[in-house]
Amino acid sequence: MNRSVTYHITEADASMQILDFLRSKGFSRHILSSMKAEKNAISLNGEKAGGRTLLKNQDVLKILVPETGSTEHIIPVPMELSVLYEDEDILAVDKPAGMPVHPSMGNYENTLANGAAFYFESRNLFCPFRCINRLDRDTSGALILAKNPLSAAILSTQMKRREIRRTYLAVVRGIPPEKGKISAPIARLGDSVIQRCVDFDRGESAVTFYERLDTRNGHSLLELHLETGRTHQIRVHMGYLGYPLPADYLYCPDYRRFSRQPLHSVQIEFSHPITGKRLCLTSPVPPDMVQGFL
Repeated sequence: MNRSVTYHITEADASMQILDFLRSKGFSRHILSSMKAEKNAISLNGEKAGGRTLLKNQDVLKILVPETGSTEHIIPVPMELSVLYEDEDILAVDKPAGMPVHPSMGNYENTLANGAAFYFESRNLFCPFRCINRLDRDTSGALILAKNPLSAAILSTQMKRREIRRTYLAVVRGIPPEKGKISAPIARLGDSVIQRCVDFDRGESAVTFYERLDTRNGHSLLELHLETGRTHQIRVHMGYLGYPLPADYLYCPDYRRFSRQPLHSVQIEFSHPITGKRLCLTSPVPPDMVQGFL
């Protein structure tokens, strides 16, 4: 869906060209290019304006952001979505374990993307699937979806700048130190497309912080924060330390207490892409993790 955004210009922004102002607000090169085809993409005080027009104090700048994405490759499938937060720019959902995020070989109709497509379609909204933070299939918890190109661009920049704080809960085998920092690069394991490993020669930088919250029956409950977002980062890092997540079919297939890896995205904190307001969204801990740990 096209998104209309209105800015009230202050003295601090006066004398800026409109294009420079929009770049400062997070408009990507792609979005600015797409606006060229829209006759009324830029309106200043109710009149059509160009990108090089200088802004003045108390100007009212209205921008139309065209929707350029596509939904043609994602099949809408009815499914229950647990919504944590929604407005015209973002949809935050609580992803259950066992649900892939994106369609892939063998997973064409059972993904979060399929459920989101049906959710938007049933509300007469055209919102291509834009997932900001990634979760593995068997990891549960909070996920942010951007509902338009502008919110996607701004939130993606926040991710790259590490301004989105992600908090995870995990249960691991063993009792690690009370807290720690894991700085160990991660790479593909051999020729595997899926598996990852710590590799100090070929790996990409990966940093995880953890704190032990509780111990039960030879297992520990950890709170973790990611500085980077490598594939399988928590699973690989904790296994590297010698405290793997049980019931992880790739790295520790021990199903005595859990049926899936006990990893949950419990909280995500970020600045709203348009208003700038700080949001902190929390996802309840799933019963299977609670019961497996007790």
